Amino acid sequence: MEKKILDFYKQTSLYTDLGLYKDFMKNQTDNIDELCVLQRMQIIHPVAFDNPSIRKQEKCFWGDMTKVPITRLDYEDDLFPTAISMISELLRKNSNYYKERKAEDKIHVTCRGQAILLTATLKAKGYSARARSGFAPYIKYDGIAYDHWITEYFDEDKNKWILVDADEHCPDHEIGFDLNNIPRDKFIFGAEAYLGMRNNKYKSEEIHYASDPATLGLKASLRGLFYDFHSLMNDEIIFLHLPKYIQDKNFELDEEEYKELDYLAKLLLEPDENFDELLKIWNNNPKYRIMSGALNG
Repeated sequence: MEKKILDFYKQTSLYTDLGLYKDFMKNQTDNIDELCVLQRMQIIHPVAFDNPSIRKQEKCFWGDMTKVPITRLDYEDDLFPTAISMISELLRKNSNYYKERKAEDKIHVTCRGQAILLTATLKAKGYSARARSGFAPYIKYDGIAYDHWITEYFDEDKNKWILVDADEHCPDHEIGFDLNNIPRDKFIFGAEAYLGMRNNKYKSEEIHYASDPATLGLKASLRGLFYDFHSLMNDEIIFLHLPKYIQDKNFELDEEEYKELDYLAKLLLEPDENFDELLKIWNNNPKYRIMSGALNG
């Protein structure tokens, strides 16, 4: 692996920079499984908190859910979009970063938050690391690939990138493989989903983005494509952000625009081999970087 690429992914973004918490997170366990479990115990996934039956449980994976105020937001991703904001809030609630954290002291963020936080922690420890966005068929066994974010870090001893899913380090169901070293064919990266939709590899109902209402098929794959592209450029945008030209067209692009994205997606299939070209596109195609969102739409 080229040094310039590894150095690039040691850099932090506004989302992964830990500021004054860098040494605090650097000093957490170096065991990747223990690190993921520790991180997982700081966070309640909003899907769980949104479930009325789970909210009534005094003893469950997330702790005593009856102690969590009903007025808490289900989704707090927009409150804590960065790694530093997540750590700051956790330590504000309880200065102990440990597995015994009470349910009412946890934050409610999705898989993106888990991926960003693990990426930030690994960068603090000196790893080349990056968040990745795509779709995970392994989350539910119903033939649907749901949108998902995971983390990728470079193991210099093995000279390879390793995929890790911190969000799924919970006893919901058996995955069937090591979450600390995910086989690459078990995760559908954004570009793979997009090209799969373009080439009729997937049916629309098989690629599912959990928005409200749900986004399916090609439109869902466009989200995964751009979230992964931005993440690979150290710009882990939040769910409210997408290229403005796509939002303005309500995801209905013309064929020339799709062909542009076909080229981008093919490069993203091998992001390290195509690193220079991807960086060139990033620096010279502003429409891919002019975002719309809650306020700047």
